[in-house]
Amino acid sequence: MTYAITPPPVSSLPIAGSDQRFPVRRIFCIGRNYAEHAREMGAVVEKDAPLFFCKPADAVVTDGADVPYPQATADLHHEVEMVVALGAGGRDLSPEMAARLVWGYGVGLDLTRRDLQAVAKAKSHPWDVAKAFDHSAPVSALVPAAKATVDAGTVLRLTVNGELRQHTTLGEMVHSVPEILAALSRLFELKAGDLVFTGTPAGVAALQRGDRFHAELVGVTTLDGRVA
Repeated sequence: MTYAITPPPVSSLPIAGSDQRFPVRRIFCIGRNYAEHAREMGAVVEKDAPLFFCKPADAVVTDGADVPYPQATADLHHEVEMVVALGAGGRDLSPEMAARLVWGYGVGLDLTRRDLQAVAKAKSHPWDVAKAFDHSAPVSALVPAAKATVDAGTVLRLTVNGELRQHTTLGEMVHSVPEILAALSRLFELKAGDLVFTGTPAGVAALQRGDRFHAELVGVTTLDGRVA
């Protein structure tokens, strides 16, 4: 096949302990999946109506790389999240069926241009410009599910310049991973290579140029980076 322009490279993430990489197809995110975070944002959790949005696959930034401070904002916020990588797909799945799609786990930051999000919320506009910008999805190396122990007691946390900013256990999620995937499968046909950000706990705050962040899905994987 001949293309009119050079095709873009495939976005991918490293796999812990392997020379192989995980190709990223799409990035789905769930909002308001921790009650305390919803409250700090002045929102309420709707258990029967999970809130989803997307980021482009090429928004990923790998572990250890600098994150450029984005244009068009003066209020860049961090949101630490467990990331689930899918090794298979499907549509209209039950939670039990959806759970079988999980290939591996990572930890990431859903970076947000909070000032642009506030404007979008006030005008009932989509969040795309606040969430789906370049370099908005730093993600750690992925750990295959067979090698990871992830349960309700697993700790998710973020430090910035050595200061603890966010801390929770996965048991505080409103929607579990199988529930998130099942709900997504009723809106999209999920496929291998999709990443799913599973929500952030309370404690979101601003990042400044020069800040260094360290995110952990404790006992599974870590993510380090610097805002450049």
